[in-house]
Amino acid sequence: MTKKASIENALKEKYVPIFQHMMGMDEKQAKKTFKQLFAKAKKEATEEKTTDLPTNLGNLLLEKEKSDKKVEKVLAKKRKDGVKDTDIKWWWNMPDLARRLMVKVDEVFIYTLYLKFTKEEGLNHEEANLKVRKNRPIFGDPEDKRFAKGKDRPLPDELRNRVNAFFTERAANDPKGFRDAVKACSSFNAYIRMQVKAGKL
Repeated sequence: MTKKASIENALKEKYVPIFQHMMGMDEKQAKKTFKQLFAKAKKEATEEKTTDLPTNLGNLLLEKEKSDKKVEKVLAKKRKDGVKDTDIKWWWNMPDLARRLMVKVDEVFIYTLYLKFTKEEGLNHEEANLKVRKNRPIFGDPEDKRFAKGKDRPLPDELRNRVNAFFTERAANDPKGFRDAVKACSSFNAYIRMQVKAGKL
């Protein structure tokens, strides 16, 4: 079995049950969805020539940060949003296809939530987008201000693991308090940035 095939199988084992349990898909549908998303991720990786990136890229970036001003500048922006060395290692030491697929799966969840708000609740595009941003974290490029500005901007991808763990723990231990705290903020991202600033995340 090739390295890429083993990565695909590992990701398939991870995401097929997630699609079944969290999106209500049957096994056949879940496998089909995985296959489509993985194919898109693979195509993008080939086009962008990232298929052979090292799997210790996070360690390399942290090492390069000491001598490369460009890398130092990029990572400094991420650190302003609470990214730590451990987050950089977690995200960038992951296989490129795993990173890409995680982003694509997240996009599916976001779009599903958006459809729920528009189709089932009758909200318009702007209202639905606002409600999506209130209900879940949005990751991506923090410099991207097309859809949200200030504290509502996308969170760095490197924070995904910590944010999801924090989100899960708070929602399980104090669901009402958690909902109320998020509701008081302009978006879920604004709430996360507040927690980062307070040193709670």
